Amino acid sequence: MKTEALKEKYIKYNLTKDDVFKQQSGHYIIITRSGIDKIQALENINIDYDVIKCEKDFCVVKANARKEGKAIQTFGSALKGAGFKDGNTNTWYTMEMAEKRAMSRAVLKLTGFYELGVFGEDEAEDFKKSNNQEPHRHQKGQDYGDGTF
Repeated sequence: MKTEALKEKYIKYNLTKDDVFKQQSGHYIIITRSGIDKIQALENINIDYDVIKCEKDFCVVKANARKEGKAIQTFGSALKGAGFKDGNTNTWYTMEMAEKRAMSRAVLKLTGFYELGVFGEDEAEDFKKSNNQEPHRHQKGQDYGDGTF
């Protein structure tokens, strides 16, 4: 059931193997920034942001997202740390990270991906794609023949 719903969404949003992959542990399906941008554009999702907190090494942003009469609010945060035991990012641009995380969550929640266990790659540093990760496939080795997987 989940596999079929994901396949339908991949086709609807024209997602390719470059847009979706399995996280290293294999527990999560991740959509890349390019995939999130495709979905947002196709759905004409509008997002406004409110800065909840912004300090030198910590930021929280609220995303207010709307599409076709549906609206949600969700948050993104970033805490700079020396390592990931001390924070959830090692970059100095915490505001931008918080915004990207809020945007990913908003788009995926409004389009039903979240309920299928799909996350955005910006949501956590360990969701970033490495060079050795394989694209996500619905069934091992199956290609659906339409440019999706």
